[in-house]
Amino acid sequence: MTRLKLGMVGGGQGAFIGGVHRIAARLDGKWDLVAGALSSDPDRAMASAAELGIAADRSYTSFADMAQAEADRPDGVDAVAIVTPNHLHAAPAIAFLDAGIHVICDKPLAATQEQAQELAAAANRSAAHFILTHNYTGYPLIRLARKMVARGDLGAVRVIQAEYAQDWLAEETQSKQADWRTDPARAGAGAIGDIGTHAFNLLSFVSGLRAEALSAELHSFVEGRSVDDNAHILLRLSEGARGMIWASQVAVGNENGLRLRIYGAKGGLEWSQEDPNRMWFTRFGEAPRLLTRGQGEATEGTRIPAGHPEGYLEGFATLYSEAADLISGTSPTPPLPGIEAGLDGMWFITSCLESSGNAGAWVARD
Repeated sequence: MTRLKLGMVGGGQGAFIGGVHRIAARLDGKWDLVAGALSSDPDRAMASAAELGIAADRSYTSFADMAQAEADRPDGVDAVAIVTPNHLHAAPAIAFLDAGIHVICDKPLAATQEQAQELAAAANRSAAHFILTHNYTGYPLIRLARKMVARGDLGAVRVIQAEYAQDWLAEETQSKQADWRTDPARAGAGAIGDIGTHAFNLLSFVSGLRAEALSAELHSFVEGRSVDDNAHILLRLSEGARGMIWASQVAVGNENGLRLRIYGAKGGLEWSQEDPNRMWFTRFGEAPRLLTRGQGEATEGTRIPAGHPEGYLEGFATLYSEAADLISGTSPTPPLPGIEAGLDGMWFITSCLESSGNAGAWVARD
């Protein structure tokens, strides 16, 4: 297929997630990065563009200028990746959607519910696609788990436990990555927004169930921190299932401990992101079975032979590859997270804040 043209907002020098998106977009050879508004600092934006081989006339000083100029060009970008801090997701995404340019946006959807609703309105009125990069949904064994639950291998789902534990914010930390994540004006929330949304999204993506109500206790253990760094959440799910989420960035000894456990009437699944190429499946009354990536049904999204690890970057790459297929019409219905997944995540964040602020009172969906 002809490579699609990608633009990027954010992700300039010193940024982390922008580099991840660029690697992912290149991995399957379906995208070329050709334009960007890479930093709010014009000098850094130009220097970043030069390092990435972006022509000077396609390095922009503002996302608004970029959206208009690229929409007017006969060779304008097919899609733009939004890789800014949370509070700067909505405005550029809206500008590009209104310009008819597809948007691939890092999670969560926005920093506030108001921004999220404005973005949702733009997505609904635009003919362009909106894709949210919950990258863990691209892991091969997560895709297999989703299929297994959907076809009834576990029976009716009863209990789901998801957790995401890290320790990198266990004490006061100053860095470009930590500073905006611990600033409520830029992040909107702490651990629940940064990593809790991943656990919540994964729970819903695999199970196919919808959260109907939640009860949350959020806490900030580091003195002076203005956002939560630890959260315990109970969930009432559709079809009578129950769920639990633990999200922590102060759990010493944990690096990137995203885990998912799903138990149904006939069987259970257990998966860990730090060992992403193996998943345990147990039928009631039988010995556990180890499922591995690249074998049997666990081949969706795989690129290399079984026994070779695939994970974080490849998960992002699967989403970029499927986004290219969606935009080009090669595959019209890939299971990509979109605006509904984003709104679901925003409900999760705002409901956790509301519940915790009211001593854990249950918050139901409207």
